[in-house]
Amino acid sequence: MSTVAATSTPAVRLHAAHAVLGGRPVLRGLDLTVARGEVVALLGANGCGKSTTVKAVVGTVPLLSGERELFGTPGAKFRAWHRIGYVPQRSTAAGGVPATVREVVATGRLARHGLLPLRRRDRAAVEAALDAVGLAARADDPVAELSGGQQQRVLIARALAGAPELLVMDEPTAGVDLASQRVLADVLRREVAGGGSVLLVLHELGPLAPLIDRAVLLREGRVARQGAPADLTPTGTLI
Repeated sequence: MSTVAATSTPAVRLHAAHAVLGGRPVLRGLDLTVARGEVVALLGANGCGKSTTVKAVVGTVPLLSGERELFGTPGAKFRAWHRIGYVPQRSTAAGGVPATVREVVATGRLARHGLLPLRRRDRAAVEAALDAVGLAARADDPVAELSGGQQQRVLIARALAGAPELLVMDEPTAGVDLASQRVLADVLRREVAGGGSVLLVLHELGPLAPLIDRAVLLREGRVARQGAPADLTPTGTLI
């Protein structure tokens, strides 16, 4: 588990955040912080706002009102997207476009260098990310040929390739095999050891529990409770 530097500027800060999707209020005054070096898990029933929260953090869902800060910078002024690695809910890892595993992972470097040809250090970062998720041997295979769990690893490797300071992950364990869950746990351990911060959506803590500093239970778009994983019941609700 990480040692949280509570006095430093947080990696993420949402204050009184309101968001609407399809005309329906989803976030209703949510307050959330993720400290530097902290691993925070969002829990709660379907429809409580977990995925909307992480999308609000990375800017794909706009706030109707409230404040968003990333590394101390107001969200509207934040441009250092290479500092954040985002792993969305699993879909087709290549977005339906024919691509190899390496090609998809290489797009994780675009936030640093745009569309410029990859340089030596970019290629090295891509290979390191592939190795970290156990897909080096499948680098030249089409993503479409991979299993669901392996495609999830591709998305994780794409985020890692940018060497982010904050990983934001939306249900990374949903529907994946045990081997891929173990890969994810190893990735989180390395991020924590390197001082990185992690915000992830989970249905339950499961094997990731030892890596979580704080579990946040959402209900109807607000923080209902939060605490250490030890404060959770076996069913994953906060005591």
